Amino acid sequence: MNTITQSAITRKLTPATWLVLLSLGVLIIGLADIALGSVSIPLREVAHVLSGGETHSNIWNNILINIRIPKTITAMLAGMALSVGGLQLQTLFRNPLAGPSVLGISAGASLGVATVLLASGQSVAISTLWSSGVGQGWLLVIASSAGAATVLLLILAISLRINDNIVLLIIGIMIGNVTLAVVSIWQYFSQPEQIRDYLLWTLGSVGNVANEQLRIFSFLTLLTIFITFLLSKNLNGLLLGERYARSMGIPLLPTRIGIIATTSVLVGLVTGFCGPIGFIGIAVPHLVRSLLNTSDHRWLIPACALAGALILIGCDLISQWPGQAWVLPINAITALIGSPVVIWVILHRRNLSTHFR
Repeated sequence: MNTITQSAITRKLTPATWLVLLSLGVLIIGLADIALGSVSIPLREVAHVLSGGETHSNIWNNILINIRIPKTITAMLAGMALSVGGLQLQTLFRNPLAGPSVLGISAGASLGVATVLLASGQSVAISTLWSSGVGQGWLLVIASSAGAATVLLLILAISLRINDNIVLLIIGIMIGNVTLAVVSIWQYFSQPEQIRDYLLWTLGSVGNVANEQLRIFSFLTLLTIFITFLLSKNLNGLLLGERYARSMGIPLLPTRIGIIATTSVLVGLVTGFCGPIGFIGIAVPHLVRSLLNTSDHRWLIPACALAGALILIGCDLISQWPGQAWVLPINAITALIGSPVVIWVILHRRNLSTHFR
């Protein structure tokens, strides 16, 4: 089957069909991620646990309930959050290369986390919270969201004065470099234990979210994505330019605030719980636009959520290859997969700006 025939088949599939296919893909790869690992568990035993029963082995029960199912759900939620956040940023700035990692927003979230992990021995207030156990979860999330929101607000303020998307992209990269430089200097004056904790966090992992935290993580992520879906009409208007959006009666300032708030929460949640996972936010929206061949956010948002979940669960499956005891940093896997996807889309479409006019 040649490339022309494949493209023709892709165009014949409706967005609704793609949503069904992506949903099935998430289900299949999710079950594989739960069943496979250093210890393989039969699918029928996985089905027993997912349906509320128990397996024939207490060890399998413990692995599934306390490790693999929470890890897979975390990967699914993180992929959904980063993909939807990246889609919003590309629409807000009308820039095909915009994304949480490229614009420095993930670096800002990392700076917020570094404030907690590296300053815990220097700040009495942070040290008290950290020792009380708050810092083991939500303190990181709050600091991460605050850092992401700060950088996003700064970039948005600059974008009001600069209309050139390429210049804005360069400024975002420079802001990210500045935040990383601040963290590097901070590391130089930190204790070895603090540096170790921070470096382990930067590798990225979807296996560190406890069951109690996962409930709130799930609620906040799904609620924020739903709010983003409610902004679909406004996001569609922004693609056509601010003047057209005003003529449609779209309130620009509340829309920008909504995008900033939801993106900061999504990126902050994922970065705080899972570390700075890159490439998903920039790669998945391009892949979804290529598949669906539409710019309508009523289809793009759910499709990006499903595709992001599918890809990040797949990355988690690869990071711990079935039958092996070692676990690779998930950041390395997302980079290996995300970069070729972006290159393929660029070569396939040849003009990424088509959907931003």
